[in-house]
Amino acid sequence: MQFKNTYFINGTAYAGKSTMVRLLAEKYDGVECGENYHDALLPQLDKKEFPNLCYTRDLEDWHDFIRRSPEEYEKWIDDVTKECEILELQILEGLSKQDKPIFVDTNISLETLRKISDKDHVLIMLADPMISVNRFFEREDKEKQFLYQLIMEEEDPEKALNNYREGLMRINSRDKYEAFLNSGFNIILRDENRSIEETFALVEQAFGLKKS
Repeated sequence: MQFKNTYFINGTAYAGKSTMVRLLAEKYDGVECGENYHDALLPQLDKKEFPNLCYTRDLEDWHDFIRRSPEEYEKWIDDVTKECEILELQILEGLSKQDKPIFVDTNISLETLRKISDKDHVLIMLADPMISVNRFFEREDKEKQFLYQLIMEEEDPEKALNNYREGLMRINSRDKYEAFLNSGFNIILRDENRSIEETFALVEQAFGLKKS
């Protein structure tokens, strides 16, 4: 299926994707599909069909989550992303019946985006990969602070923290960054000296919503 009135933003963490999606939806009276919008379907998922998404839903001891090896964590993230894509496409197919633009903070793979969307309706936003590693626990995000507390409860908190950070380094690797950078889609790089308003103007221009 081709999505004609849908604008996808993919890329790395800390690049501003969710903020841009929200601002676009507000300005253009569109549908906002923010970060992890597919979570609305989580309660009804079959764990045989979506084992990785259901892992956290059915997890009894969250210490097991932070104790996984970096390799296990990376594989889980990769598999979750594939399952999320299935749900995203289901949701977007339903939303596309509305006569409104749809703005999506997406997990959909580059390969799939090339098949379902026009090139100018996909934008890649990138931040340096190490930002996601070094600043992961700095955000006052309930989920991140919950994980940090679990790590601090471990017998050796420093070892547990290093283990988790190694996992973050794997999922925010330079190779993954380069794959985004060389995807052929429009790119916006994080710039600490650029305001949100200036970034938003660049996003509008990339999508052809604002003339240069």
